[in-house]
Amino acid sequence: MLHSLRPWLALLPFFTLGCGSSPTTDVVATTGLIADAAKRIAGPHLSVACLMGPGVDPHKYQPPAGDLGKIASARLVLFNGLHLEGKMVEVLEKGGNGRNAVAVTRALDQKSDLRKADVDGSGEHDPHVWFDVSLWMKCVEVIRDELCELDPPHADEFRANAAAYLKDLGDLHAEVKRKADALPKEKRGLITSHDAFGYFGAAYGFEVHGLQGVSTAAQSGTQDVQLLAALIGERKVPAVFTETSVPSQGLKAVLDAVASKYKTNVRLVGDGDALYSDALGPPGSPGETYLGMVRHNIDVIVKALK
Repeated sequence: MLHSLRPWLALLPFFTLGCGSSPTTDVVATTGLIADAAKRIAGPHLSVACLMGPGVDPHKYQPPAGDLGKIASARLVLFNGLHLEGKMVEVLEKGGNGRNAVAVTRALDQKSDLRKADVDGSGEHDPHVWFDVSLWMKCVEVIRDELCELDPPHADEFRANAAAYLKDLGDLHAEVKRKADALPKEKRGLITSHDAFGYFGAAYGFEVHGLQGVSTAAQSGTQDVQLLAALIGERKVPAVFTETSVPSQGLKAVLDAVASKYKTNVRLVGDGDALYSDALGPPGSPGETYLGMVRHNIDVIVKALK
């Protein structure tokens, strides 16, 4: 990984020197999820730029030169951490050539909050913490504290904005629990394109399976397709779910295998009902904000699995 990053790292000093005549962005966020929270807290007082737009898969993201310039010139860089940003990790951990870069997941406890990406509990942690709203609230608190430190004159307003947002998130967490509990436990089986929903399953009582691993950079093979097809066929799972940031071809191959072996058709939930996983949706979509994304997902899941 480091070898593939060297060209980007070598360019950072150039971008730092070359951006002196350009307006500096106060806050650069890697994902729309982080940018959404930062904008809600900052209000009109800080400019917030997002590197990865709607539908962009952060696991495979390779920053263009312009994004490296934004990182290098920003007063604060907020990133998810836990290797979500894939090949950008080395750039981000360098803090944009020595500038202030913060992983919003830094306050999460490795033992009590985080889950391992691998089934056997070895290796890296699963980065998809936002699927448990209560964990994302801890990340929002980190964002709040960093913005207060960045702009002390507006710290009181940032704290008030964050308190209102955290209240909304607490209500959302309770809402998702209530909607999940309305679905019988034996029907809470969630199958998606990649294993992004582990925190969701742990928080709200779902058994979760993904065709690909925690990272979409991992490739699924014939054996993965057959194993997932067997699970779906034997348990008579009524629906599987595509994701807005992941191609659906893999799940289609699984359902072809189910139809061939078990002579049954399983609904492929997609298009406007596709789940938001690693990225928010475009403006005007149900997943335009984090609050909307979470509500869309739980409503689609419960409706399809009833």
